[in-house]
Amino acid sequence: MDELVAGFESAVLEDSHGQAVVRLQRDDWVDFAKAAKDAGFEVCVDVTAVDWMRQRPERFEVVANLLSMQHKLRLRMITTVGRQEPTVGSLVPIWPGADFAEREAYDMFGIVFEGHPDLTRILMPDDWEGHPLRKDFGVGAVPVQFKASHQVD
Repeated sequence: MDELVAGFESAVLEDSHGQAVVRLQRDDWVDFAKAAKDAGFEVCVDVTAVDWMRQRPERFEVVANLLSMQHKLRLRMITTVGRQEPTVGSLVPIWPGADFAEREAYDMFGIVFEGHPDLTRILMPDDWEGHPLRKDFGVGAVPVQFKASHQVD
């Protein structure tokens, strides 16, 4: 793992409950992913996001969980993106299985994955406005119309 991380100046290797975690600058995201695949991490298990809202200068973390079956290792890649430009390179050209996970992160958080072949909504209707898992999404702001509703005094 140290050899993999050594090639990236921005990479910081941490341990979380026995799992390797690498924090990277956004510019190293795709290049590190390519190097990880070359090092035997043949599966991208998941891609998701975390909204830290006001708790951190860069609002979102983008997280990819990788698996090397040949080395029996897991690796978590993390980078940060801001509210104004929530953009990071797509992992789909490296691991095609990251397709739906990146689309979900786009749909729910508004993270834009540059180079994704079909970055469209996957869960919400195409005409939906906003991203429902963002902490500032207006939950309850749109009144729900129930059938046969009546007013109680």
